[in-house]
Amino acid sequence: MTTTSTPPPPAGSASEERRAAAAAAAAHFAAKLRRETDPADVAAARAARRAPLVIDVRSAAAWDQGHVPGSVHLPAAELPARLDELPPPDQDPHLVVYCWGPGCNGSTKAALILARAGYQHVQEMIGGFEYWAREGLAIQSATGRRRLPVDGLTAPLPTGA
Repeated sequence: MTTTSTPPPPAGSASEERRAAAAAAAAHFAAKLRRETDPADVAAARAARRAPLVIDVRSAAAWDQGHVPGSVHLPAAELPARLDELPPPDQDPHLVVYCWGPGCNGSTKAALILARAGYQHVQEMIGGFEYWAREGLAIQSATGRRRLPVDGLTAPLPTGA
């Protein structure tokens, strides 16, 4: 018994263009996910003991108001002068930077500084501290450690809420 195969579509066909567009989209989103993470994924990595080094790049006043427990405070404006406080780039540390929230690009600026300094495994925590807190994850402040109520617009509400 012989089988016949369907010949490939001619070059430049709509089918070939769709496949190329889909491949380009997949490459874009894969690259984006290599450079971004979110509060839930950072919390899950911490719970699994695969925690990245989390860096808060906000001001001292913002840090005192509240920050991710265990994070390192390196304000973006001071970061270039304080790179020696981080593991060296050749150790390939996993770094996650965050700022206030979606309206703040301080983490983008900090990630760029780190990448230019030779760090390859740098991610921004999208949503920043705002979404960390709104998802009900633990926060540390000058007055101690606490959790805010989960905001149902950012994360599922606890059962019975």
